[in-house]
Amino acid sequence: MNAQREHFDVLIVGAGLSGIGAASHLKARWPSKSFAILEARDTIGGTWDLFRYPGIRSDSDMFTLGYSFKPWRDPKAIADGPSILRYITEAAEENGLVDRVRLGRRVVAADWCSETARWELEVATGSGGTERLTCSFLYANTGYYRYDEGYSPRFEGAERFAGPIVHPQHWPEDLDYAGKRVVVIGSGATAVTLVPAMAEKAAHVTMLQRSPSYIASLPARDPLADLLRGKLPAGLAYPLLRWKNVLLAMVSYQLSRRAPGYMRSVLTKGVARHLPAGFDVATHFTPRYDPWDQRLCLVPDADLFKAISTGRVSIVTDHVERLTESGILLASGDELEADVIVTATGLNMLVLGGMRISLDGEPVDLAKTVGYKGIMFSGLPNLAATMGYTNASWTLKADLAAEYVCRLLGYMDSHGYRVCVPQSPDPSLPTEPFVGLTSGYVLRSVDSLPRQGARTPWRLHQNYLLDLRTLRHGRIADEGLSFHRDGRDASTGVHQSVPV
Repeated sequence: MNAQREHFDVLIVGAGLSGIGAASHLKARWPSKSFAILEARDTIGGTWDLFRYPGIRSDSDMFTLGYSFKPWRDPKAIADGPSILRYITEAAEENGLVDRVRLGRRVVAADWCSETARWELEVATGSGGTERLTCSFLYANTGYYRYDEGYSPRFEGAERFAGPIVHPQHWPEDLDYAGKRVVVIGSGATAVTLVPAMAEKAAHVTMLQRSPSYIASLPARDPLADLLRGKLPAGLAYPLLRWKNVLLAMVSYQLSRRAPGYMRSVLTKGVARHLPAGFDVATHFTPRYDPWDQRLCLVPDADLFKAISTGRVSIVTDHVERLTESGILLASGDELEADVIVTATGLNMLVLGGMRISLDGEPVDLAKTVGYKGIMFSGLPNLAATMGYTNASWTLKADLAAEYVCRLLGYMDSHGYRVCVPQSPDPSLPTEPFVGLTSGYVLRSVDSLPRQGARTPWRLHQNYLLDLRTLRHGRIADEGLSFHRDGRDASTGVHQSVPV
C-alpha cells in the first residue's frame, strides 16, 4: 500500500440531494470525523443540476422530498428543478460542506484491503489524472441511474428524420421548438412533465405512448401549508406537514396493493374529471398493470389534463413502426408529423455509480450479494449505499439511511470495532429482486442488481414506518452483522462475539 495516500474516516460519493444530506448528518453527529464528498460532475446538485429539460420538477411533495433537518419554505409543494437545486446548495452552505466537496472526482474502483481495514479508491479527476485515496468507511450516495447515458431504444429510420431527436437527460440549451410540432415518446414522469411545459411554446405537442401510466393530480401548493404559514414557526409546521404527507402516501400505497381494483377506479375517475366529456380514458389513461406495480406519476394542478383540454396537447397510444423524414409511422398505419422528437424513454440503472468493487483484489459481483436493511450488501465491509423509496419520496429513506450510518459508526467506535460485515441470509431461504417494480428501467437491469431476502434484516422495506423502527430505533448488533477488531479477522470469517 502507498503510505502517502490521503486518508479519511468516511468518504461520501455523490454531492446530490442524498450526498449533501448524508454529509450534513455526519458532520452534525460526529464533527471530529474526517470526511470528504467526491462528486464526478463539476458542481453539486446531482439530478437537480443534471436535468435541464423544460418543466423539470419534483415528482414528490417537498415536505417529504426535503431534508428532515431543513424545512422547505417555498410556497410550492411540487417544486421546479432550479428551486430544489437552490435548496441543496443552501443546505451545503449552511452546514459548512462546500469546502468538503471535491468536484470532478469520479470513483472508478474501490478495493477493500483486509490488512489495513481500509477501502483503497481509484479516483479519476476532471483533468484526466488519477488520485488514490483511502477511507475507513465508504458511503455511496450516487442514486440509481447512469448520469452520462439515458435509455434510448433504437428506432428504425432515425437517420432519415429531418429534425432533432433529443433525450431529456441531454437537453441542448439551444433547442428551439417554439411554434413547432413536437412528439414526446414516453408516458412516465419525465414525459408528463415535459409535455405541458413544451406546449406553452410549441405549435402542438403529442405524447406518444406504447401503454399508459397511472397519473394523479395534486395541488402545486399544499392547502394546509398555506394555512399554517405565518401561524406556526417553520420548525413546527414542517414536521406536521411531513408526517401528514407520509401517512397519506402510505395509505394510498397500501390501498393500491390491497385493493387494486378500487384504486384503479379512483385514479381513472380522477383523470376523467379533468378531461373533456367523452375523452377515451380507457385507452389513454388506464394501464394494464395494477397501481404501484410501476411508480405513480404526479402532475401539479392538473397541468397535463388542462393542456389536453385546450387542444394544445394530444395523446396517442400506439407503437412506433419507424421514423420517417417528417415524423413517425405508427404500427396502426397512422403517421404523426413532427419537427422535433423527444425520447422520454427512461433511464439506465447503475449501482454504486458504476465503480468496480473488489475485496483484496478479487472482483465482487454485486448481483450475487444480498441487501442488508436496504443500505448495505452481504460480504462488503464498511460500505453503505443510499437507495431511496420507489413508492415515496427518496429523501425519507436517505435521511434514515444517514442516521443509521451515523449510529453504526458510533457503535463501532464505542466497542472498539474497525470492521462490520453484513452476513448473507440462510442460503436455503428464497431471495428476490432488490427492486420490486415492473418498470422497464428496473426489468432491464434486474440481473445486475443485488438481491433481497425474505425477512428482516435482509428485506428491503418500502415502508417508512417500518424503516423508522429498524433504522432509527432498532438494534445495531443483530444476526445480520458481524463485527471485527481486525480486518484480517473479517477476511477469514473469524470475528469477535457480538454483545446483545
